[in-house]
Amino acid sequence: MTRWRDCIFDLYGTLVDIRTDEDAPALWEAMAALYRREGAVYDSEELHRLWRRTAEDLEERQRARAAYPEIQIERVFQELYRLRDVDVSPETVIRTGQRFRALSTVYLRPYKGAAALLRALRANGQRVWLLSNAQRIFTAPELDRLGLAPLFDGVYLSSDWGCKKPDPRFFEILLREQAIDPAQAVMVGNDGACDCLGAQAVGLSTVYLRSDLSPEEAPPPADYVLPRPALSRLCRLLTGER
Repeated sequence: MTRWRDCIFDLYGTLVDIRTDEDAPALWEAMAALYRREGAVYDSEELHRLWRRTAEDLEERQRARAAYPEIQIERVFQELYRLRDVDVSPETVIRTGQRFRALSTVYLRPYKGAAALLRALRANGQRVWLLSNAQRIFTAPELDRLGLAPLFDGVYLSSDWGCKKPDPRFFEILLREQAIDPAQAVMVGNDGACDCLGAQAVGLSTVYLRSDLSPEEAPPPADYVLPRPALSRLCRLLTGER
């Protein structure tokens, strides 16, 4: 018998393995060249420094409205154009951000069995949601490229809402909009604080899926703790097959 009507998943480190390097010198040389082509002249070290400082400043401003603030990363790339008095279209700003993501990504791949898990849950009559601390301009194209986007009943990304896990408000947005009963729902994630403690604060059951991307931490007080790779075992747990 299925215990949970709604299954809510984290993405990176839970369903998808990713490695990025946002400090690589070659990345910032390429980004400085991109900005120069648009008329915004930076050297790579200055651009890197201002990118980090601008992101920190925006997050600090957002902190007045959220305990766990989330910014829209495209605002950072836009501000770097503005600092050089260069006016570009929103499309150019998004392309700039997506080029940054492509250049900073070492690899991106779904864990084995991730797509099969999501399909099995939906075939079992359960609803499947994504609730991720993520940037839409990065993550939406990645979901499409990996073929995962159509496997969710809905996708909730923190950059759209100004707050992120473990803020209970982020969980509550999903619960409220989709009329999800917490007593019949489970959160699956690889981060004890963000995914498990945050979910428990709003009454959700939790499954902690330990992965290479999990923080250095003791297993949290989740309802279930599984090692990776364990998606086939997770599937049996969530569908009630045991």
